[in-house]
Amino acid sequence: MITRSTIQSFLSIFLTIHPHETITVFYSTSSFFFVLSAYFVVLPLRDEGAISLGIENIPGLFLGSLLLTLVAAPLSTLLFSLPFLPKPKALVLIYRFFSASLVLFFVLWVLSSPENTFPDFRGFLSLQSTIKEDLKVEMQPDSKHSADWGKHSWFFISVRIGFFLWVALLNLITISSTWARVADVMDNESGSRLFGFIGAGATFGQLFGSLFATGMAWLGPYLLLFASLMMEFAAQSSKRINKDVPDPSEELIPLRKSEVDQKNETNEGDISDRKDFSATAPSSTVDSTKPRFWALLDGFWLIWSSNYLLCVSLFLWLSAVTSSFFYFQKVTVIASTATTPTGRRRLFAQINSFIAVFILAGQLTLTGRILTVAGITIALCSAPFTAFLNSIAIAVWPTYLAVAVSETIRKVVTYVVTRPGRELLFTVVSQDEKYKAKVCIDVLVQRFGDATAAGMYKLLHSTLDGKITHISLYALPVCILWLVTGFHLGRQQTQLAKSQILSVS
Repeated sequence: MITRSTIQSFLSIFLTIHPHETITVFYSTSSFFFVLSAYFVVLPLRDEGAISLGIENIPGLFLGSLLLTLVAAPLSTLLFSLPFLPKPKALVLIYRFFSASLVLFFVLWVLSSPENTFPDFRGFLSLQSTIKEDLKVEMQPDSKHSADWGKHSWFFISVRIGFFLWVALLNLITISSTWARVADVMDNESGSRLFGFIGAGATFGQLFGSLFATGMAWLGPYLLLFASLMMEFAAQSSKRINKDVPDPSEELIPLRKSEVDQKNETNEGDISDRKDFSATAPSSTVDSTKPRFWALLDGFWLIWSSNYLLCVSLFLWLSAVTSSFFYFQKVTVIASTATTPTGRRRLFAQINSFIAVFILAGQLTLTGRILTVAGITIALCSAPFTAFLNSIAIAVWPTYLAVAVSETIRKVVTYVVTRPGRELLFTVVSQDEKYKAKVCIDVLVQRFGDATAAGMYKLLHSTLDGKITHISLYALPVCILWLVTGFHLGRQQTQLAKSQILSVS
């Protein structure tokens, strides 16, 4: 039986952690592990499906993701606004909704693929025979996986388009909602210590999911069923975030309450700012003065009325533009390297696994120290500075090796340093801004950035004859603006964090 002291002893190897933080950190980390495992198990299947529709059509898929997000982001905001639905239960519902959707896409994918048939469940040999037949078809590069849409049925095309859009939505909404909950139970100090390790859970999930997808690439759409199971495990883990109760008679201890906060519990203002995460009533009065329908727009209004959140939105938009720009370069190279669906799935998964190893090592050893010593400003500026250097490197040396190395360095810096720093931005805002504005920023602004990059890349790819050398140079001004925004935002967050400490003392 694993006890709390055992968990704390293990966690103490990697970070400085207090006893009352143990259970929350453990289940926050495991929730991210299961979510990212599910995502990276199906990611190679999504990317291979997109390539089967033609590289030139991928920018259009990003535009479709934006349109879907315009509907989904307000709905997720509404879910967190319902007065009768506690926020922890809302998060569980989100996980289970996407878990069920993965099962549905498994059915649709199998039905839409001529080479795939449902296995005869009377025995494993029947399933094995079916998969072998799938492999025979997939190993024919020129069979049914041409980039010409005219060679595919409308059902085949619709399922792969829908799956591409849906996986992008799954990634953004589940991760953003989970980070919102974690940020709600931590303050700037605890977040600086713990976000790196919690983020390592996500990276370990990426590594596990990528390795699983690499070894089991031959399963094809059956990977969706495994991913659905991972999402259910995430739902179960999320129930224990913010609960550190070894005995039923003990009181729940919100992680945000430091020793100083606990001594000042009689202060009315401190208590209102540090409500238990599971409270059903929102901290602001927005919901009590508006009809439920208008809660759909709360996130947009909170962003528009705050210069700080507008700056956060700009930072994330520039981040998404740059990230998607590099994604298009990677997909273009892989499409020309691997010619079969199984080969492309395996290559995508191998790249994801390789990157995850370095990210995980950095998160376990460097993130907490960097955020504590260097500060959030350095953390936010690291990714745009690295992207600027990568763009120059690819322009000078436009090869597959350069793209692979640049992608690895960029993602390691992003997830080891900048992403934990980005989540610290939300430790200094209100609860409404964490759940409503944050989801809109993480989901909607991210999709706007993806769509912008898709349009830019499509235009540059056609006008510059697909020359990666020239295309990379156009990313330099974006990186510079991103760097300046990160510097300004880091200074703002530092001032707000100091103001919070002064108000508590």
